[in-house]
Amino acid sequence: MLIENSILSQFIFLIGEITLLFILGSIVFAILMVTLALISIKRGKIYFPSLIKAGVVLVEGLMKALFRLFGLEDQQVNSFFIELHNSMNKRAFEAVPVSDRAIFLPQCLRSSKCPAHLTPEGLKCKCCGLCMIGYWLPLLEKMGYRVFSVPGSSFIKRMVRKYRPKAIIGVGCMGEVKEGLEMSDKLGLISMGVVTLKEGCVETYLDWEMLLEIAKLGVDPGTIPPDLITLPKNNNT
Repeated sequence: MLIENSILSQFIFLIGEITLLFILGSIVFAILMVTLALISIKRGKIYFPSLIKAGVVLVEGLMKALFRLFGLEDQQVNSFFIELHNSMNKRAFEAVPVSDRAIFLPQCLRSSKCPAHLTPEGLKCKCCGLCMIGYWLPLLEKMGYRVFSVPGSSFIKRMVRKYRPKAIIGVGCMGEVKEGLEMSDKLGLISMGVVTLKEGCVETYLDWEMLLEIAKLGVDPGTIPPDLITLPKNNNT
């Protein structure tokens, strides 16, 4: 009996040591990842993206806590994570034919007077001229993209199941884009994110040129509509 108790005590002690080492290792790893991220943010260049990505997957909560400790707000952190995600997916995105890509726009980009009605596939733009969606949507479709204007992630999942794109571009506010990129990873999709210039639920703004730069990745220049070479003024609204 004494021998059994001794073995049990040693086993419990060993488990405790392993747990403590795991916790300390996680903290050290998170500090290393945050340090790399802070250096990347400061210098405007992402260092060791694969390693940082692994850190985000393994110890995201701890990393966010450390970011706050260093005075970074959630918006800054999310912005960095989106930039990191785009950087790592760029090459894979370029390799996907446009016919296998889709763009998801948020309905908040439309005018408050938008005459479009919601359908099972999202809003069907009437190109009425009240917002920039009507200008850009036909051009992006000419490039070969499927473009959807949707009110939420449930529509995105539905369209992904129906049309089975291999790569998508998601547009939205900071939080929505981050959640959308995480969702696309779970769905096995190659994804790129573009954050709107203004957050809100009505008449938000988008840097359409930024969206275009991502949309053109890996695309034959000869298939890009001439209209996209001469952009309209005030194309960010």
